[in-house]
Amino acid sequence: MSEQTGKVGWIDITVDDAAGLRDFYADVVGLAPEAVSMGEYDDFNMTVPASGEPVCGICHARGSNKDLPGGWLVYFVVDDVDASAAACAAKGGTVLVQPRGLAGGRFCVIEDPSGATAALYQA
Repeated sequence: MSEQTGKVGWIDITVDDAAGLRDFYADVVGLAPEAVSMGEYDDFNMTVPASGEPVCGICHARGSNKDLPGGWLVYFVVDDVDASAAACAAKGGTVLVQPRGLAGGRFCVIEDPSGATAALYQA
């Protein structure tokens, strides 16, 4: 196991109006937006102003994100995303988005037996 296994590695939200929500969190929380090009549009990393450290993402519900569930989505770090997806299904969960590439690694989105969603990420 990696020393990162089980940690929350990222959190993001996928919405129809990412620019509007970006401005909301900039004004309400004080986060600074950083554009992330998705080709024809930008999604956003929201950063801590003093350090520039990205702490969450705000994404448009289109392109590769069109199938992601709404609401804040937490990404848990796992050693093997394929094995974790298989374990999810075996333990009564559902794999909503099958494992695929993301940011130099792989991820999937699961629904646990209680109905809550989360993402699993392998660097």
